[in-house]
Order: sequence, then C-alpha cells, then structure tokens
Amino acid sequence: QVQLVESGGGLVQAGGSLSLSCAASGRVFVTNDMGWYRQAPGKQRELVAAISRGGTTNYADSVKGRFTISRDNAKNTVDLQMNSLKPEDTAVYYCYADLYAGRYWGQGTQVTVSS
Repeated sequence: QVQLVESGGGLVQAGGSLSLSCAASGRVFVTNDMGWYRQAPGKQRELVAAISRGGTTNYADSVKGRFTISRDNAKNTVDLQMNSLKPEDTAVYYCYADLYAGRYWGQGTQVTVSS
C-alpha cells in the first residue's frame, strides 16, 4: 500500500504565504513525477505545479513567480511554497506521486486566502 499525507494548509490573508508538504510512504520504491493539483468549489481540478525526479518543474501560468515546488527524492516528499497568495488561490490542494503502479493522491488540504 502507498499513502500520501499532506500538511500545511490553513487560512491566510491575501499577500501572505503558506507552505504545503506531502510525504509518500509504504511500497513507494521510486517516485517519478510528483506535484500538486487544486480544486476550488464549482471548478475542475487543475494542475498547480509538477516536478520530475530530475528536478524539472512545470507551473500553471496563474502561479508562476509566486509558487515554488521542490522535492526530496531520498525522503519521497514534495513541497509547495506559496507566496503572494490571492483569494483566487483558495482551494483544496492535492498532492500526487507517479509510481510504478500508477498515480497516487493525497487526501487534500484546504487553503483559504482572505481578502
């Protein structure tokens, strides 16, 4: 079994910062791509940021320059540093990891940005 556990969500004022972390455990072996999606009420889940095992990153246009994704291959963790947060960043954030058996998801963590 593989588990992804997220932490770090919460409530912050616009312009503030939050950091999300996600740790994969269990029969992980090797993680390929890892990243974060988010889903706001009434909207489809969208990719926020992704990072390959080699460190190549990809960001949604809406978060470029504000969010930074990083990972630790030895610990099977992926982090998302979110700065200059906006009310439109409010959503449930889900981490994922692409493993040998497919894509695994975390349970989601709420991020709320007040104006």
